[in-house]
This record gives sequence, C-alpha cells and structure tokens, in this order.
Amino acid sequence: MVGTNRNRDGMVRWCHVDLKRVIEERFGVSYHERHVSTLLKRLDFSHVSTRPHHPGQDPSVMDAFKKTSRQS
Repeated sequence: MVGTNRNRDGMVRWCHVDLKRVIEERFGVSYHERHVSTLLKRLDFSHVSTRPHHPGQDPSVMDAFKKTSRQS
C-alpha cells in the first residue's frame, strides 16, 4: 500500500474508512476506523497531504520548470 494509484485504488487520498475497507478486502480482518488510526501511529505513519493545484496552472510551464530546475 505504498503510494496511491488512482486506477487501481479509485482514489488519490487515503482516509481511515478507505484503509479499513482495503484491510478487510485484502486480509479478511475487520478493524474500527479509530483502530486503523492507532495502527498507523504504531507503524510511524504521518499525515502527509499534497499541495493543491490551481485550476489555471499550465502543465507545459510546470514541465519546463522541472526540466531546468536543479535535481537534489
């Protein structure tokens, strides 16, 4: 479950209810949503969110910037 694939998972962001469903489907174990949160904390996962994209952004400008920006 590393990363999210919109085609495979049908979502771009995981919520506890989504993780609960996937755990049940894949492993046959049913947890309460609050316990999923507890498990994630024990596994040292943190809440990370991507920055939103402005609807007026030009993808070609972003690609050009990526090609010329310094790699770290």
